Amino acid sequence: MNEHIKKIKAMNVGKVLEKVPLKNHTTYKVGGIASCFVYPDNTKNLIKLLKYLKTNNIQYKVLGNGSNTLFSDKEYIGVIIKLDNFNNIEIKDTVIRVEAGYSLMKLSLLAAKKSLAGLEFASGIPGTVGGAIYMNAGAYKSDMGYIVKKVKVLTPDYRVITMANRELNFHYRSSFFQTHRDYICLEATIGLVHGNKEEINKVNSERKKRRIESQPLEYPSAGSVFRNPKEDVFAGKLIEDIGLKGLIKGGAQISQKHANFIINIGNAKASDIKELIEFTKEAVKDRYDIDLKIEQEFVNWE
Repeated sequence: MNEHIKKIKAMNVGKVLEKVPLKNHTTYKVGGIASCFVYPDNTKNLIKLLKYLKTNNIQYKVLGNGSNTLFSDKEYIGVIIKLDNFNNIEIKDTVIRVEAGYSLMKLSLLAAKKSLAGLEFASGIPGTVGGAIYMNAGAYKSDMGYIVKKVKVLTPDYRVITMANRELNFHYRSSFFQTHRDYICLEATIGLVHGNKEEINKVNSERKKRRIESQPLEYPSAGSVFRNPKEDVFAGKLIEDIGLKGLIKGGAQISQKHANFIINIGNAKASDIKELIEFTKEAVKDRYDIDLKIEQEFVNWE
């Protein structure tokens, strides 16, 4: 891998870092060491990098803020691609064109400042725009699928195309990108509506207060571990009702505050978290015959 890293550096595609602790780039604060992080400067250099990686059969992963990803504790022998430099934004009336590396929380706050409504649900979601589209992130009965008009995408054969909302297969916490992982979101066009700034800020403030009261925000986590199996059937309530709140494995715990959160209470291993997730999933299946769907993506566990 060292020779490949030297060649990637010589390609001048963007900043290259070696031996990067993944715990510094995931919200669980766990994970092994990644051989290499690359921050491409632009789409041209991203394509150049991808061609090299694919030609040489080097594994890679495009990573946003790591807010829904659980890397294993072992070394990730490959390249983590970060689109932090894809952060341009343009606002015209109620339409926002924003690149994939832009912070979703920052975008929500900016929309509020511009008196644009529709992104209030995202004010507490700590991901990037690209990651949020990939997961179809949402809250308060809204999600990215309601506001994304179109997405600029890099295809597996290195074409840049535009896909309309109807092609992106947005459903509850899922999208086209989850079943087409070689497609990379580069930019989104988001449609909002004019709103009242004071009312938008009031909604954001009330929801922030509710999050602080109901979620263990003082600990590293990845938000909700499981999707709600159906409307008005909440994964957290199912987990709480079978008495798993507070269960500890190593440095990981099912939160006492919200049973659908697993938190890192101190030097947890990724394996601690994964074991808690799998134990909880099995316990709910045994009790209710409900197969909870895991929101987090497991990476490098093979």
